[in-house]
Amino acid sequence: MCLLVIAWRTHPRYRLVVAANRDEFHDRPTASLAWWNDDPRILAGRDLRAGGTWLGVTRAGRIGIITNFRDLESPPAPDAPSRGGLVPRFLAERGATSAFLEGLGSEAGRYAGFSLLLGDTTALHYYSNRSDTHSRSLPPGVYGLSNHALDTPWPKLVRTRQRFAKAMGNGDPAAGELFDILGDREPAPYESHPDTGLPPDWERALSAPFVVHERYGTRCSTVVITDGAGRTVVHERRFDAKGVQTGATRMEFAGPGASE
Repeated sequence: MCLLVIAWRTHPRYRLVVAANRDEFHDRPTASLAWWNDDPRILAGRDLRAGGTWLGVTRAGRIGIITNFRDLESPPAPDAPSRGGLVPRFLAERGATSAFLEGLGSEAGRYAGFSLLLGDTTALHYYSNRSDTHSRSLPPGVYGLSNHALDTPWPKLVRTRQRFAKAMGNGDPAAGELFDILGDREPAPYESHPDTGLPPDWERALSAPFVVHERYGTRCSTVVITDGAGRTVVHERRFDAKGVQTGATRMEFAGPGASE
């Protein structure tokens, strides 16, 4: 993912609400949201080049989301493993989220920069291999993540989180309203573009919550809504290089221990 906002235990009805945009090169092959044939526990889209994913959930109540950490001064090693493989690894395990992150610490330096949000029915954790604190459990709240540390105040993230927080305070969040927030294509003003080392035209293109560019842009938008009993609805909308919607998927499943 490259932009996401998340509400964790802040709504009277919903335990978790996520709205996220995945930005990627348009020529990178991708499978749409589905239950995986090789691991039917996992519901996710899939990067067909490396086999991982950017966002996935399970019937057991686990969720994993990863974003790359933009760090042009520290390029990855040529043999660095794919960051997207971390999400299905977590989703396939049954232990505590904290235990998974403790085990990850010894190998995290092998990867290019990343941030992870990992959760289960009881806890949500943030982890980055570019952070001094690495891992922390998140209290109830509304958070935002793009291509830097959690809640880094890049203009597009601030704007999206504010609109998301307002939607969460207006009653039941509607998927359509959250997709409207994710679909914001207005770049930030020139004077407020973050300086991450990219050329100015790329900084401008990437300063919009929804990125439209002929080579790289928002490939899909995803909304995840989980209620207090664990019933989860996942919506995915997919887009081409011009930002035109090309497909949509909606999946729903009951919480752990419930009948479908």
